[in-house]
Amino acid sequence: MEIERINENTVKFYISYLDIEERGFDKEEIWYNRERSEELFWEMMDEVHQEEEFMVEGPLWIQVQALEKGLEVLVTKAQVTKDGQKFELPMPDDKKQSGMNENIEDLLEAAMEEEDNDTLEFLVVFDDFEDAVSLAKRDLPDFFSHSLYAYEGKYYLYTLFEEEQATEEEIENVLSILLEYSEESPLTVHRLEEYGTSVAQDNALAVLRQHFT
Repeated sequence: MEIERINENTVKFYISYLDIEERGFDKEEIWYNRERSEELFWEMMDEVHQEEEFMVEGPLWIQVQALEKGLEVLVTKAQVTKDGQKFELPMPDDKKQSGMNENIEDLLEAAMEEEDNDTLEFLVVFDDFEDAVSLAKRDLPDFFSHSLYAYEGKYYLYTLFEEEQATEEEIENVLSILLEYSEESPLTVHRLEEYGTSVAQDNALAVLRQHFT
């Protein structure tokens, strides 16, 4: 297994399918058997800890990319802002999202654990403005608010969910769609409000749909 330490909070490792089989796991079961996939993951994390002293503390953001001959896994330790109100990921800007299913569940569960009130907030960033326009064309429910900001050449969508207005599954489905066009941002909405430019407030996707579709 090849291990690369990205920074204090993030580590990336690659494991070949041959290595997975030599560890006693079947290539197919790691995708369809949750217990076996978790067993493999924590076995790999033990090895990461031994080599890189990467301590696992609190929620993790796990990205898995299936390559031709193996898996590339990116693990990031989540952080909570000082006021305890926002669940953040110190994710490098150049890392792309992949292997989303488990990621969304982990993100949602961790955010719910950390929030003291009945709202969940997420901030995503688009690689290109056209990605935001493409998202606006999707048929999304109206149980969450969303505002669009421009900052340092990129566009950010701040979303706010009221838990009493939607189920966990409904929120998860929306996040899944958002992450098809964007990626989780390490910034906070406070920085965007202070230094960025407000493009559209409250119902930003509807504004984009009206003007660009």
